[in-house]
Amino acid sequence: MRIIGLTGGVSMGKTTVSRYLHETYGLPILDADLYARQVVEPGTEALAKIAERYGEWVLTDGRLNRRQLAEILFNNPAERQWIEQLIHPAVRRQIEADLPALAAQNQPIAVVVVPLLFEAGMQDLVTEIWVVHTTAAQQQARLQQRDSLTPEQLEARISSQMPIQQKMAQADVLLDNSTTLPRLYKQIDQALAARPASQ
Repeated sequence: MRIIGLTGGVSMGKTTVSRYLHETYGLPILDADLYARQVVEPGTEALAKIAERYGEWVLTDGRLNRRQLAEILFNNPAERQWIEQLIHPAVRRQIEADLPALAAQNQPIAVVVVPLLFEAGMQDLVTEIWVVHTTAAQQQARLQQRDSLTPEQLEARISSQMPIQQKMAQADVLLDNSTTLPRLYKQIDQALAARPASQ
């Protein structure tokens, strides 16, 4: 099965690309962010460990308050590493469990969306890597619009990930999301048609 690993910088367009692949081509999407949310649902061991480490103030009505937790993680690399070591293995296990089911359904192509594909060392799960990118100014504007962050918060979130240039250097396919959606969609169409179904 052809497994596309889709990644890129924060707010660079991963959701736009995955939505297009799903809606236009009917491709199944395995989203690491959704898996990560399931890992910390109320009642899970992971959420209990997070509450034990940081206190009840990171919870709201028994659920993880992501904004509160982000304030800790994006300002403390050691704590971010602790969280990633808690969550990434569980996310990986779920992806590994779901891919064979798709293959058994004779699904020729699947898309695995992992924002931290390289940082989490999950490249081995996919057969090709697509990196969607924008300019730094566009990334900052989109992230600010989405999350209403201070300049310091913006910098912390962007710098917490591998520089986009390093991700692009390891990509099989580059998707430039710095112009218009039609141009982005055309690149996706071409990339999907150009890669062989079996590798």
